[in-house]
Amino acid sequence: MKAEQVADGRDGGSHAPAPGATAPASLSARAREAVLQRIVDRRYEQGARLVEREVAEELSMSRVPVREALRALVAEGLLELLPHSGVRVRRLEYADVEHLYEVWEPLAVQASRLAARAVAAGAAVQLAALEATLRQAESAAASDEGTREVAAHTAFHEGVVAMSGNPLLARTMEQLSWQLRLLFGMREEPAHMRAQHAEMYRHISAGDGEAAAASTLLHVRDSRAVALRSLFGDS
Repeated sequence: MKAEQVADGRDGGSHAPAPGATAPASLSARAREAVLQRIVDRRYEQGARLVEREVAEELSMSRVPVREALRALVAEGLLELLPHSGVRVRRLEYADVEHLYEVWEPLAVQASRLAARAVAAGAAVQLAALEATLRQAESAAASDEGTREVAAHTAFHEGVVAMSGNPLLARTMEQLSWQLRLLFGMREEPAHMRAQHAEMYRHISAGDGEAAAASTLLHVRDSRAVALRSLFGDS
């Protein structure tokens, strides 16, 4: 897509919502989610230049909420400013992947440990939903639906975090959520990754916190190796 200034003071739509319309902040949030989804499923490829007007037309929105969404995504590091020429989807560098895994690893391990402890304490209400994500991943893999498989894998990890019962951990993980979805969508999804999720689930559902933590550590480190190999040919 061609580029255009994100904040050039021009707008092709109305600056004020019509009576009864969604508040601008909500529209901006919707625009952000829509652009993020397009980045994750690679409709907007890495390095693609985004035109504010074209994105607004695609989303059937005015340019004001789209402009705010693009600014937010620049601040989050998923888009980058081009000198005098708008924004583009940021390319993931080797160091970006390393940094993401350095942060995600201890959080994922602790989330599994806490989820298992919650089960041991009798809080097993979310286990069925967590198990359902495993079935969804298997079904998607059997149908060769990569996007749906990535969504199921992401939902599994998010489900473990939800089960942890730690709101601070959940808020921290939320900041990594889209970066992880993007990464999962770009790398390979070998079958043994699904088997590792099943192993994590087995320990969590048994309420074994340390076994859950250990299996998660193995999974995250293997995931890192797969990502680096897929994206950069790292051995």
